[in-house]
Amino acid sequence: METAQDHKPIGDGDTGPNTGGMGAYSPAPLITDSLMKQITKEVFVPTIDGMNRNGTPYRGVLYAGIMVTAGGPRVLEFNCRFGDPETQPIMMRLKSDLLEIMLATCEGRLDEVTLEWDERPAVCVVIASGGYPGEYQKGKVIEGLEAAGKVKDVVVFHAGTASKDGKIVTAGGRVLGVTAVGATVAQAQARAYESCSLISFDGAYYRKDIAEKAIAKQK
Repeated sequence: METAQDHKPIGDGDTGPNTGGMGAYSPAPLITDSLMKQITKEVFVPTIDGMNRNGTPYRGVLYAGIMVTAGGPRVLEFNCRFGDPETQPIMMRLKSDLLEIMLATCEGRLDEVTLEWDERPAVCVVIASGGYPGEYQKGKVIEGLEAAGKVKDVVVFHAGTASKDGKIVTAGGRVLGVTAVGATVAQAQARAYESCSLISFDGAYYRKDIAEKAIAKQK
């Protein structure tokens, strides 16, 4: 799969307490070809080899959370699922059939699959409930979803939502993942924030600087 980078702290400029993720972008400019080769050699190959040697081969999603430090890449965690909100921009860029990829993985024929990617970058902005990651209220009516979904190259992914009395309401801390692709990171970011501006509910909150690091790195 392609790379993605997320934003954990609740506030702009990476301030405040950590969350499950307030946004993400793909690809991650921080991961150069040489760094990717190092991560593959030092993290993925030994991990897969170790499981095979133990007689416990793994088939499924193995998602590595990597921190790039002055001493090189370090593994923060492994997940047996895709990361959130990194998944949203990655899926927006995946042109191949995800079901076929999953079936090939389960059946041990992943070597037969070639993944096709949209070369354009993608940006995801998480709209959260006020108070998150602390205490927050649920059941707030969400407005503007239809208009937000009509913004060019945008998909509004539902996370913490529910249907009540014919209305879509908040049902979690991280409510929506507003995700856009664009010719550049800046264009994808602009589309995502345009869509975010059309969505409203009592206490809605989102960071205003998602993907700024990627944009700065490209200047």
